Amino acid sequence: MNRRRLGNSDLMITPLGVGAWAMGGGGWQFSWGPQDDEASKKAIHAALDAGWNWIDTAPVYGLGHSEEIVGQAVRERHDKPYVFTKCARVWSEDRTIGKSLKADSIRRECEASLRRLGVDVIDLYQIHWPEPDEDVEEGWTTLVRLKEEGKVRWIGVSNFNTAHLKRAQAIAPVTSLQPPYSAVSPEIEQEILPHCQQTGVGVIVYSPMKSGLLTGKMTKQRVAGLAEDDFRRKAPAFQEPQLSRNLRLAGLLGEIGRGHGISAGEVAIAWTLRHPAVTGAIVGLRSPEQLDGVRRAALQPLPPEDIRRIAGFIAQNPV
Repeated sequence: MNRRRLGNSDLMITPLGVGAWAMGGGGWQFSWGPQDDEASKKAIHAALDAGWNWIDTAPVYGLGHSEEIVGQAVRERHDKPYVFTKCARVWSEDRTIGKSLKADSIRRECEASLRRLGVDVIDLYQIHWPEPDEDVEEGWTTLVRLKEEGKVRWIGVSNFNTAHLKRAQAIAPVTSLQPPYSAVSPEIEQEILPHCQQTGVGVIVYSPMKSGLLTGKMTKQRVAGLAEDDFRRKAPAFQEPQLSRNLRLAGLLGEIGRGHGISAGEVAIAWTLRHPAVTGAIVGLRSPEQLDGVRRAALQPLPPEDIRRIAGFIAQNPV
């Protein structure tokens, strides 16, 4: 795969990276339901064998479990990928998730992530959410200090709007932004992506297939059968009237994909990569078999006529 420089860093990343959210397993607030750890590790190995060179995780995914699984998988490799993780989400003994951007809290999170991942330095450390809002400056300043101390190589943010980005940039350059972006949720095209282009912020998007909705394999029956602790059961995009609209969009992506010998999911990912501000896309994997439905997304750009068809659907079917 071709590699692209991420923002102001020396990280040359492949267009596709492994998303480890679902690898956190079940039993926590934003779970995707139960997950087999061996399948998770095999999925990571399959992606790295296919040439992907980065993994994105977070402490809150499974309350530490995702980072542990990523760490185990990476230790089994000679070709070490970049490992990206996050901070600003903490949890108590009763597994209640809280928000903190206080310096001492972030430092504890960083040390815990280093231990779980089994690494000496984190390649990209990101503020997961700009919450609490009044502590954004304290949180970002702490990441700057961690970079200076050599705990992390590069620092970025996730789920920041343009105003939050400007507040952070007033303190120190932001290497990257991680926002949600898909044909279902294209909102960042209005202000956030232009700002990132203008200020040199790299963009790694998450949920390019809208949490599985745009894979071409999701149906109303599958949605109804999601695990009780799967966060998608309550997500608006998975409920009517949005669900029917989004499944029609998935159908269009599948029709486009058949013309190129690729899946609906690959069209969905390629659609996000078409934007010049986007450096890479995070692709969630739960098994090595899933790689076959996404791996060709970066091999060739979507033709202009296909991009126009998708744009037409979005314009004619507003959420």
